[in-house]
Amino acid sequence: MTIEPSTNVQNAQNILDINSDMGESFGDMIVGDDQLLMPLVSSANIACGFHGGDPMVIERTVDMALVHQVRIGAHPSYPDRENFGRVFMNMETTALKSTIKYQIGAMQGLVHSKGGHLAYVKPHGALYNHAAKEESVAHAVLEAVSEMDDQLSIMGLSGSVIASLSKEYKIGFIREAFLDRRYQDDGNLVSRGESGAVIEDPMQAVEQLMLLLTQRLVRTKEGGIVKVEADTYCIHGDNPKAHETLVAIHRWMSLHGIEIKKWK
Repeated sequence: MTIEPSTNVQNAQNILDINSDMGESFGDMIVGDDQLLMPLVSSANIACGFHGGDPMVIERTVDMALVHQVRIGAHPSYPDRENFGRVFMNMETTALKSTIKYQIGAMQGLVHSKGGHLAYVKPHGALYNHAAKEESVAHAVLEAVSEMDDQLSIMGLSGSVIASLSKEYKIGFIREAFLDRRYQDDGNLVSRGESGAVIEDPMQAVEQLMLLLTQRLVRTKEGGIVKVEADTYCIHGDNPKAHETLVAIHRWMSLHGIEIKKWK
Protein backbone atom coordinates (compact mmCIF):
# COMPACT_ATOMS: atom_id res chain seq x y z
CA MET A 1 0.00 0.00 0.00
CA THR A 2 1.37 3.40 -0.98
CA ILE A 3 0.23 6.53 0.79
CA GLU A 4 1.08 10.18 0.56
CA PRO A 5 0.42 12.88 3.15
CA SER A 6 -2.75 14.72 2.20
CA THR A 7 -2.40 18.45 1.63
CA ASN A 8 -6.05 18.79 2.64
CA VAL A 9 -6.09 19.45 6.38
CA GLN A 10 -9.75 20.43 6.68
CA ASN A 11 -10.49 17.35 8.79
CA ALA A 12 -7.38 17.70 10.93
CA GLN A 13 -7.28 19.06 14.48
CA ASN A 14 -7.13 22.85 14.45
CA ILE A 15 -5.62 23.10 17.93
CA LEU A 16 -2.64 20.88 18.74
CA ASP A 17 -1.01 19.85 21.98
CA ILE A 18 2.74 19.52 21.45
CA ASN A 19 4.75 18.11 24.32
CA SER A 20 8.44 17.83 25.10
CA ASP A 21 10.60 16.21 27.79
CA MET A 22 12.23 18.98 29.81
CA GLY A 23 14.14 19.76 33.00
CA GLU A 24 16.62 16.96 32.29
CA SER A 25 19.84 18.90 32.93
CA PHE A 26 21.68 18.33 36.21
CA GLY A 27 24.86 19.77 37.66
CA ASP A 28 27.24 20.54 34.81
CA MET A 29 25.35 18.22 32.45
CA ILE A 30 23.21 20.29 30.05
CA VAL A 31 20.44 18.40 28.27
CA GLY A 32 18.41 20.34 25.71
CA ASP A 33 17.55 24.04 25.80
CA ASP A 34 14.34 24.37 27.81
CA GLN A 35 14.32 28.17 27.62
CA LEU A 36 14.39 28.05 23.83
CA LEU A 37 11.82 25.27 23.48
CA MET A 38 9.26 26.17 26.15
CA PRO A 39 7.51 28.94 24.10
CA LEU A 40 6.98 26.43 21.26
CA VAL A 41 5.25 23.65 23.21
CA SER A 42 2.01 23.35 25.17
CA SER A 43 2.84 20.48 27.54
CA ALA A 44 6.10 19.91 29.43
CA ASN A 45 7.09 16.50 30.79
CA ILE A 46 9.43 17.58 33.56
CA ALA A 47 12.10 15.19 34.84
CA CYS A 48 11.79 14.21 38.50
CA GLY A 49 15.47 13.75 39.33
CA PHE A 50 15.94 10.02 38.78
CA HIS A 51 17.18 10.06 35.18
CA GLY A 52 17.85 13.76 34.87
CA GLY A 53 17.06 17.03 36.56
CA ASP A 54 18.10 18.41 39.92
CA PRO A 55 15.98 20.50 42.32
CA MET A 56 17.08 23.87 40.93
CA VAL A 57 16.68 22.80 37.30
CA ILE A 58 13.28 21.26 37.97
CA GLU A 59 11.98 24.33 39.82
CA ARG A 60 13.29 26.65 37.11
CA THR A 61 11.56 24.53 34.46
CA VAL A 62 8.28 24.65 36.38
CA ASP A 63 8.59 28.46 36.53
CA MET A 64 9.07 28.65 32.76
CA ALA A 65 6.08 26.40 32.12
CA LEU A 66 3.83 28.57 34.27
CA VAL A 67 4.97 31.76 32.53
CA HIS A 68 4.16 30.28 29.11
CA GLN A 69 0.85 28.65 30.20
CA VAL A 70 2.27 25.22 29.44
CA ARG A 71 0.58 22.17 30.99
CA ILE A 72 2.88 20.44 33.49
CA GLY A 73 3.42 16.70 33.72
CA ALA A 74 5.72 14.62 35.92
CA HIS A 75 8.28 12.55 33.99
CA PRO A 76 9.37 9.73 36.35
CA SER A 77 11.83 7.03 35.40
CA TYR A 78 13.74 4.06 36.68
CA PRO A 79 16.43 5.23 39.16
CA ASP A 80 19.13 5.21 36.52
CA ARG A 81 21.05 8.42 35.90
CA GLU A 82 24.00 6.49 34.51
CA ASN A 83 21.96 5.40 31.49
CA PHE A 84 19.58 8.37 31.46
CA GLY A 85 16.72 6.02 32.35
CA ARG A 86 16.90 4.25 29.02
CA VAL A 87 17.81 0.77 30.26
CA PHE A 88 15.24 -1.66 31.69
CA MET A 89 15.57 -2.35 35.41
CA ASN A 90 14.01 -5.51 36.80
CA MET A 91 12.42 -4.06 39.94
CA GLU A 92 9.90 -5.67 42.26
CA THR A 93 6.44 -4.16 41.85
CA THR A 94 6.38 -2.62 45.32
CA ALA A 95 9.79 -1.03 44.82
CA LEU A 96 8.84 0.30 41.39
CA LYS A 97 5.59 1.76 42.73
CA SER A 98 7.38 3.49 45.58
CA THR A 99 9.97 4.89 43.18
CA ILE A 100 7.28 6.32 40.91
CA LYS A 101 5.20 7.69 43.80
CA TYR A 102 8.26 9.40 45.29
CA GLN A 103 8.96 11.20 42.02
CA ILE A 104 5.35 12.23 41.48
CA GLY A 105 5.16 13.55 45.04
CA ALA A 106 8.31 15.64 44.64
CA MET A 107 7.05 17.16 41.39
CA GLN A 108 3.58 17.75 42.77
CA GLY A 109 5.02 19.56 45.78
CA LEU A 110 7.22 21.84 43.67
CA VAL A 111 4.41 22.67 41.25
CA HIS A 112 1.94 23.42 44.06
CA SER A 113 4.49 25.62 45.82
CA LYS A 114 4.43 27.81 42.71
CA GLY A 115 0.65 27.99 42.58
CA GLY A 116 0.53 25.59 39.64
CA HIS A 117 -1.27 22.35 38.90
CA LEU A 118 0.27 18.99 38.06
CA ALA A 119 -1.93 17.57 35.31
CA TYR A 120 -0.49 14.22 34.28
CA VAL A 121 2.32 11.68 34.51
CA LYS A 122 4.39 10.50 31.54
CA PRO A 123 6.88 7.71 32.30
CA HIS A 124 10.34 8.24 30.82
CA GLY A 125 12.53 6.11 28.59
CA ALA A 126 12.68 2.41 29.40
CA LEU A 127 9.85 2.75 31.92
CA TYR A 128 7.65 4.27 29.21
CA ASN A 129 8.51 1.56 26.68
CA HIS A 130 7.99 -1.34 29.08
CA ALA A 131 4.72 0.07 30.42
CA ALA A 132 3.58 0.19 26.80
CA LYS A 133 4.25 -3.56 26.35
CA GLU A 134 4.41 -5.30 29.74
CA GLU A 135 1.27 -5.63 31.86
CA SER A 136 3.14 -5.91 35.17
CA VAL A 137 4.99 -2.64 34.58
CA ALA A 138 1.83 -0.94 33.32
CA HIS A 139 -0.05 -2.02 36.46
CA ALA A 140 2.74 -0.67 38.68
CA VAL A 141 2.61 2.73 36.96
CA LEU A 142 -1.20 2.88 37.06
CA GLU A 143 -1.38 1.85 40.71
CA ALA A 144 1.26 4.41 41.68
CA VAL A 145 -0.57 7.23 39.90
CA SER A 146 -3.96 6.18 41.30
CA GLU A 147 -2.64 6.02 44.86
CA MET A 148 -1.00 9.45 44.60
CA ASP A 149 -3.82 11.41 42.96
CA ASP A 150 -6.77 9.93 41.10
CA GLN A 151 -7.22 13.23 39.24
CA LEU A 152 -3.92 12.82 37.42
CA SER A 153 -3.96 11.55 33.83
CA ILE A 154 -1.31 9.37 32.23
CA MET A 155 0.39 10.20 28.95
CA GLY A 156 1.58 7.17 27.02
CA LEU A 157 1.96 5.43 23.70
CA SER A 158 -1.22 5.35 21.65
CA GLY A 159 -2.64 1.84 21.29
CA SER A 160 -0.40 0.41 24.02
CA VAL A 161 -0.98 -2.01 26.90
CA ILE A 162 -1.03 0.79 29.46
CA ALA A 163 -3.60 2.66 27.36
CA SER A 164 -5.96 -0.31 27.56
CA LEU A 165 -5.36 -1.00 31.25
CA SER A 166 -5.93 2.63 32.25
CA LYS A 167 -9.67 2.07 31.77
CA GLU A 168 -9.67 -0.46 34.62
CA TYR A 169 -8.28 2.21 36.95
CA LYS A 170 -10.58 4.93 35.63
CA ILE A 171 -7.55 7.06 34.90
CA GLY A 172 -7.65 9.51 32.01
CA PHE A 173 -5.25 8.52 29.25
CA ILE A 174 -3.55 11.01 26.93
CA ARG A 175 -2.68 9.21 23.69
CA GLU A 176 0.76 10.21 22.47
CA ALA A 177 2.33 10.09 19.02
CA PHE A 178 5.95 10.91 18.26
CA LEU A 179 7.14 13.24 15.55
CA ASP A 180 10.87 12.58 15.97
CA ARG A 181 10.86 8.80 16.44
CA ARG A 182 10.45 5.90 14.01
CA TYR A 183 7.76 3.29 14.60
CA GLN A 184 7.79 -0.50 14.20
CA ASP A 185 5.09 -2.46 12.41
CA ASP A 186 3.57 -3.44 15.79
CA GLY A 187 3.03 0.21 16.70
CA ASN A 188 5.89 0.37 19.22
CA LEU A 189 8.88 2.68 18.84
CA VAL A 190 12.10 1.56 17.22
CA SER A 191 14.76 1.05 19.90
CA ARG A 192 17.18 3.93 20.26
CA GLY A 193 19.93 1.35 19.88
CA GLU A 194 19.01 0.93 16.22
CA SER A 195 20.18 3.23 13.46
CA GLY A 196 17.55 5.71 12.32
CA ALA A 197 15.38 5.39 15.44
CA VAL A 198 15.44 9.17 15.96
CA ILE A 199 14.22 11.56 13.26
CA GLU A 200 16.57 14.54 13.10
CA ASP A 201 15.40 15.98 9.77
CA PRO A 202 12.79 18.68 10.60
CA MET A 203 10.93 18.19 7.32
CA GLN A 204 10.56 14.45 7.96
CA ALA A 205 9.02 15.30 11.33
CA VAL A 206 6.63 17.72 9.63
CA GLU A 207 5.71 15.00 7.14
CA GLN A 208 5.04 12.57 10.01
CA LEU A 209 2.76 15.17 11.63
CA MET A 210 0.92 15.79 8.34
CA LEU A 211 0.21 12.10 7.90
CA LEU A 212 -0.91 11.70 11.50
CA LEU A 213 -3.28 14.66 11.32
CA THR A 214 -4.79 13.99 7.92
CA GLN A 215 -4.96 10.18 7.89
CA ARG A 216 -4.10 9.02 11.44
CA LEU A 217 -1.30 6.93 9.99
CA VAL A 218 2.44 6.67 10.40
CA ARG A 219 5.04 4.99 8.22
CA THR A 220 7.18 2.36 9.92
CA LYS A 221 10.89 1.72 9.64
CA GLU A 222 10.13 -1.61 7.96
CA GLY A 223 8.16 0.19 5.24
CA GLY A 224 4.72 -0.62 6.62
CA ILE A 225 1.89 1.60 7.84
CA VAL A 226 0.23 1.66 11.26
CA LYS A 227 -2.82 3.52 12.50
CA VAL A 228 -2.15 5.92 15.37
CA GLU A 229 -4.77 7.96 17.24
CA ALA A 230 -3.25 10.81 19.21
CA ASP A 231 -4.18 13.60 21.60
CA THR A 232 -0.65 14.99 21.87
CA TYR A 233 2.50 15.03 19.73
CA CYS A 234 6.04 14.75 21.12
CA ILE A 235 9.35 16.31 20.15
CA HIS A 236 12.14 15.23 22.51
CA GLY A 237 13.92 18.09 24.22
CA ASP A 238 17.29 16.33 23.92
CA ASN A 239 16.96 15.95 20.15
CA PRO A 240 19.75 18.15 18.68
CA LYS A 241 17.29 19.40 16.06
CA ALA A 242 14.40 19.97 18.51
CA HIS A 243 14.24 23.75 18.10
CA GLU A 244 14.65 23.68 14.33
CA THR A 245 11.97 20.99 14.11
CA LEU A 246 9.50 22.89 16.31
CA VAL A 247 10.02 26.05 14.26
CA ALA A 248 9.29 24.09 11.06
CA ILE A 249 6.19 22.55 12.64
CA HIS A 250 4.88 25.95 13.75
CA ARG A 251 5.49 27.34 10.27
CA TRP A 252 3.46 24.49 8.73
CA MET A 253 0.71 24.90 11.35
CA SER A 254 0.47 28.61 10.64
CA LEU A 255 0.09 27.99 6.92
CA HIS A 256 -2.89 25.71 7.62
CA GLY A 257 -4.61 27.72 10.34
CA ILE A 258 -3.64 25.32 13.13
CA GLU A 259 -2.86 26.75 16.56
CA ILE A 260 -0.98 25.39 19.54
CA LYS A 261 -2.96 24.68 22.70
CA LYS A 262 -2.62 27.08 25.62
CA TRP A 263 -3.57 25.94 29.11
CA LYS A 264 -4.89 28.37 31.69
